[in-house]
Amino acid sequence: MMGGLRILVIEDDAKTANAILGGLRREGYDAVVARTGDEGLSLLGPESFHLVVLDWMLPGCDGIEILKSMRARGTRPPVLLLTARDAIEDRVHGLDSGADDYLVKPFAFAELLARIRTLLRRGATPEPLQKQIGDLVLDVEHRRVMRGAEEIMLTPREFELLAYLLRHQGQTVTRRMLAAEVWREPHRVTPLDNVIDVHVAHLRRKIDDGRKVTLIHTVRGVGFILREATSP
Repeated sequence: MMGGLRILVIEDDAKTANAILGGLRREGYDAVVARTGDEGLSLLGPESFHLVVLDWMLPGCDGIEILKSMRARGTRPPVLLLTARDAIEDRVHGLDSGADDYLVKPFAFAELLARIRTLLRRGATPEPLQKQIGDLVLDVEHRRVMRGAEEIMLTPREFELLAYLLRHQGQTVTRRMLAAEVWREPHRVTPLDNVIDVHVAHLRRKIDDGRKVTLIHTVRGVGFILREATSP
């Protein structure tokens, strides 16, 4: 087995579940399938898993209910949400409910495997529930952002963008990285550069306007960097 790594697949479609189960086992993972949401929740109680592959649409208890239940009781394995819903609003709802990543059906098994490897690498070192730079604090668990004593209200996209910049503080982050990791559209035909620039500009106004120490900076021709700098 892959270092004893256990993966729970919660999927009611037998063909999809069997394909994922067989593929994961061939890759050396210790994979288990639950065919309903209730069965998945019952397995998550007494057993320990390194990752959960979770279908959104399930009979009885659906994927979002399972996510909320897991997070409410402190169960924190990374969750890859499988969904036929491709609207931005649905993706944001899934991520806000506690998913770590999502994959739109139909998908290639190779992509599923790549997403799983990424989540397992990320989960190897638990991400802190609070991230900080200077007087800026981002609370991952409660999705709150404070700068000093002031709470800053962000949209879900701005929150994910700031969290990504904080994860890579002091490093230059390219627009391509943001397209792949925040927008999750690495293969989009039309570049997202203008959309990304607009969101960064909005975020910068909320975070830095009127502050002596600014945090979000443009690296001309490359991307952005989060670091403390004193305004002239």
